[in-house]
Amino acid sequence: MRVLIAEDERMLADSIAEGLRHEALAVDVAYDGDAALERLSVHDYDVLILDRDLPAVHGDDVCRAVVARGGLVRVLMLTAAGDVRSRVAGLSLGADDYLPKPFDFEELVARVHALGRRARPADPPMLERAGIRLDRAHRQVFRDGVYVPLARKEFGLLAELLRAQGAVVSAEELLEKVWDEHIDPFTNTVRTTVMKLRRKLGEPQVIETVPGVGYRLP
Repeated sequence: MRVLIAEDERMLADSIAEGLRHEALAVDVAYDGDAALERLSVHDYDVLILDRDLPAVHGDDVCRAVVARGGLVRVLMLTAAGDVRSRVAGLSLGADDYLPKPFDFEELVARVHALGRRARPADPPMLERAGIRLDRAHRQVFRDGVYVPLARKEFGLLAELLRAQGAVVSAEELLEKVWDEHIDPFTNTVRTTVMKLRRKLGEPQVIETVPGVGYRLP
């Protein structure tokens, strides 16, 4: 899942981003509404965590722009105003959910995951193929019943290959879905992560390289 945080309180934004990255999510951050709209025009996000009181372009206007564009991104609006009238106003703009500050981080994570499930077709609790079983809820992977410890990006990459159900996934798609905007588009990070993943999954190799196209699980 890819998430954009639009929040002008930098310490809060960076703290949320770090916490969500520990949840194996790809996270970008914008500190004003103009930057948020720019990132939304470039990347396909599943969830937008949107502070309502943004500088440059107000959060309300960002929300209106997102709704007007259509697409699958879901909006979780944050604000210091937690009264019913403010919540109704935020939802009336087209936000999918509303969370007043201060909030519990575990609740934020749960709401982001719930919105992410609405942004894309729901995955089953277990993704299975070629003797590999990926447990999304507990973030565990097994091959032929043997537990395989994976780093966060390895887990995310494997999940995308399993979701593809045998189709080829390009390195560009994997960068877009598993990493954030700070990754160099010309990096060999995907190839390196695939190599590590193959090594951890053991023999026989199950991740195929399709030259000039990408990777797949047959």
